[in-house]
Amino acid sequence: MKRTHSHIDMDKRRKIARWRMAGLSVDLIAEKLGRHRSTIFREIRRNTFTDAEFVDLNGYYCVTAHDMACERRAKLRKLARFSNVRQSVIDRIKHGWSPQQIAGWLLADDISLVRICAETIYRFIYCKEDYGLGLCRYLPEARRKRRSRGYRKPRNSVFPSAHRISQRPNYIQDRSQFGHWEGDLLIFERELGHANITSIVERTSRYVVLLKNQSRPSASKLQV
Repeated sequence: MKRTHSHIDMDKRRKIARWRMAGLSVDLIAEKLGRHRSTIFREIRRNTFTDAEFVDLNGYYCVTAHDMACERRAKLRKLARFSNVRQSVIDRIKHGWSPQQIAGWLLADDISLVRICAETIYRFIYCKEDYGLGLCRYLPEARRKRRSRGYRKPRNSVFPSAHRISQRPNYIQDRSQFGHWEGDLLIFERELGHANITSIVERTSRYVVLLKNQSRPSASKLQV
């Protein structure tokens, strides 16, 4: 029989705070509560109080942790309580709007009294309850699983320091020599299909070459 767990409640947060104060490891706390260690790590990471000015007060406190968790759930419940806002968010996601654009629209809209940040919309898209809507496929990168916040692939292997614009010679910078090209990519709304265009511009003459690509993945782009 599959074992299920509810959200960590106030009583469990009191135990976590007390055991943390006693110096117990996360693994031992997880064992005592019958939870996976990653659940306890996530609970402590997300609900630890921090203050840049009074660093001595930083720590995991049960009451503060419970308030932080309730505040996050309340933000998500806005999309459950306000069906009109929920449907507006869904419609705009399907029309190619990013969560940042939707959050900005809600902030600028004088009619809507509900304010939702981009992070809340991302959580709505990827939460278990609403994942079946398939909204993730309408996002620019259409990832089935969300990356952690702040994730970014290192680009040193893609753009070596010797190839950066800051290292460009002066005769290229001032366009005094013919034969140097700049490339860019034009991507259109998904409703217009998967095709996109690579543009190549000669810096001196401004001569332009346009190349049509049949799909979005970078591996399919024409090599020039």
